[in-house]
Amino acid sequence: MENQEIQNQEPKSFFQSTTAKMIMVGFLTLVLLIPLFFVQDLISERSQRKNEVTREVSNLWGSDILFYGPILKIPYTSYDNYNVTDTKTGVTTIQKKTTINYAYFFPNELTNSSKVMKNESLKRGIFNPIVFTANMNFKGNFTSPNFSKLNIAPENIQWDKASIIVKTTNLKSIKSELKVQVNNEKLSFEPQNNDKTDYSLLSTSVFDYKNLATNDKINFNFNIVYNGSNSLKFVPIGKVTNVSIDSDWQSPSFEGTFASNDTTKSISAKGFHADWKVLDINRTFSQQYSNVLPDLDDYLFGVKLIETVDEYQQNERVSKYGFLVIGLTFLIFFLIQSISKINIHIFQYSMIGIALIMFYTLLISITEHSSFSLAYGISGIAVVALITLYSVSILKNKKFPMFIATSLSVLYAFIFVIIQMEDYALLAGSIGLFFILAAVMYFSRKIDWSK
Repeated sequence: MENQEIQNQEPKSFFQSTTAKMIMVGFLTLVLLIPLFFVQDLISERSQRKNEVTREVSNLWGSDILFYGPILKIPYTSYDNYNVTDTKTGVTTIQKKTTINYAYFFPNELTNSSKVMKNESLKRGIFNPIVFTANMNFKGNFTSPNFSKLNIAPENIQWDKASIIVKTTNLKSIKSELKVQVNNEKLSFEPQNNDKTDYSLLSTSVFDYKNLATNDKINFNFNIVYNGSNSLKFVPIGKVTNVSIDSDWQSPSFEGTFASNDTTKSISAKGFHADWKVLDINRTFSQQYSNVLPDLDDYLFGVKLIETVDEYQQNERVSKYGFLVIGLTFLIFFLIQSISKINIHIFQYSMIGIALIMFYTLLISITEHSSFSLAYGISGIAVVALITLYSVSILKNKKFPMFIATSLSVLYAFIFVIIQMEDYALLAGSIGLFFILAAVMYFSRKIDWSK
């Protein structure tokens, strides 16, 4: 009788064993990484396209604004002696060569007040690059140009040919008439020949410094309206430089050599306010130069107007959890299969895996026409509903499909929370994975893996 029972028990083939099923599911998980990589490549391609559109709009509207000025420019005469030998007589004479050079003086006081308002009207297809318009006011004064520090004799100074110059980028995006009030006289800025640097040069017409100055002091005041994008920065050339920026941009990044004033800085959903005060003792360059102006880009400071929420970056971060989502979903189905003894074919695993991949294509496509949060919610609900309904037909009951729906919903919600975090993303992710591992160990503790 016992021999007859043993004969009736047909041995299982290797492909029907739990080990074989685990190998096949694991292999399928690795295979599904291929379409997942294609999705990540699609996200990268769309992000590059957005960057191209942003650069195109910035070139048309206006790029970074860098401001270096105003600077007082006064010419002076210099004399060079050189020997000239007559080839016939052999007599050497000394001749004097006269050249015109320029002395440059930075302001004693320089105060800037800027209002930066964002513009979201430059839509290109589905992309909407954000640029800004900056309304900037400059005022201050020049006092007692010190030619003695440049070893220039007073009789060589051409006071009647003084001018005020400004070096700035983005000249084509200036949208206001450029006039500067110099004491009681109003002068106009005009563009000069480019010195083949990133800066363009603006200069006033010449004026007589001695006649215009009051107590050897010249006050200036002028406004400039710029169209720009990305950043707004200044060179602190004043002996005392004060800069104040107000904007409706919610996500500024303060950059440069000098930090803004922490006591007055404020950032809110309505925008930000920031102040800087830079003294001459805070930087290592002087207030006067001769012949050429120094390169002071290392001393630039200001604000970069960034988008903290980049939908493509968020999509890329979500896609990096794709392997985790596929692996845990297959693990849930495999545990249900092992506990309930319900057979799930490898083809059905494949359909579930493709549905999980579809989440990412839905997410990127919907995000481009709405917000990331809304796209994430729609994509998550669609995929969870699809897999749940498919599970009902596979598992022939409603208990396990409801467990699968709950597990996937919690998993997608957990990933969404991590994506929103910055400082605590690693901590939250590690704790979440620990609890997921604990849950898997708990539910699989009674499974006999030897069968």
